[in-house]
Amino acid sequence: MQVIRGFHNLRPEHRGCVATIGNFDGAHLGHQAVFKHLLREGARLGVPATVISFEPHPLEFFCPQAAPARLTRLREKLSVLEEAGIARVMLLEFNAKLAAMTADDFIQQALITGLGIRYLLVGDDFRFGQGRAGDIKLLRKAGEQHGFGVDSMDTVVVDDERTSSTRVREALARGDLALAGRCLGRPYRICGRVVYGDQRGRSIGFPTANIGLHRKASPLHGVFAVQVYGLGDQPIPGVANIGNQPTVDGDRRYLLEVHLFDFDQDIYGRHLEVEFCKRLRDEKRFDSFEQLRRQIERDAHAARKILGVLPAET
Repeated sequence: MQVIRGFHNLRPEHRGCVATIGNFDGAHLGHQAVFKHLLREGARLGVPATVISFEPHPLEFFCPQAAPARLTRLREKLSVLEEAGIARVMLLEFNAKLAAMTADDFIQQALITGLGIRYLLVGDDFRFGQGRAGDIKLLRKAGEQHGFGVDSMDTVVVDDERTSSTRVREALARGDLALAGRCLGRPYRICGRVVYGDQRGRSIGFPTANIGLHRKASPLHGVFAVQVYGLGDQPIPGVANIGNQPTVDGDRRYLLEVHLFDFDQDIYGRHLEVEFCKRLRDEKRFDSFEQLRRQIERDAHAARKILGVLPAET
């Protein structure tokens, strides 16, 4: 999959495609329906499928303190798009210049001059351009003038409700991993590289793999039974805490800490995928490391029971 970063990297060979526009955070079932429809149109017209997306998320630009927690970081989103069969991603930096661009100018620069689109597919509530003035009506008018088709996707419904990134975030926030998984069409995972920590977990008998979240806010908080991918042919079971380490005077920077069961290898620098299976409890502050150690023992026992993993023989 080719990633085109910014208008200035568009080339003549990028012209002639079918396209969709959006943030696609989480790549849930509604997004996947868009990708499948787009790929069918691309096959019919004999041109590649292009996704136009933004980095950072527009709400992180306009309201950084109130922006929603990302379900997927950029690397994860690009991976899902590639797996879906998307040929190209046009990634636009969302900054003051882009925020001030009118809807008409965006249509001209991105869709007509830049990509020469043959067909455009957007969500049923899609708005764009300065002041969110652009809508499906404006796009259809432009399509009639410049010879490209425009369609909007109907809502995808799960459990009698509209599927959306907001709904997935709300499900994760209350620990409803089953509903989040139904909306996503897959279990929820967070990916990241193992980084060096303060090794306090090792000092109390529970070494952890520390994974930076690369997010301003976390969609999950608390302690979970998990399966970890990326360390062999089979996932490694474990227990994870995602939060800001209140017992050790956390600094509000969210961190994912995973204790892997019956595993003792140096994995610094490895890229892992952590699949969240069951929420065990909220994160809480303990008055001593001994209290923390005893609670982690209880968490590990509960996670082993949920995952069906017996302790290793000693």
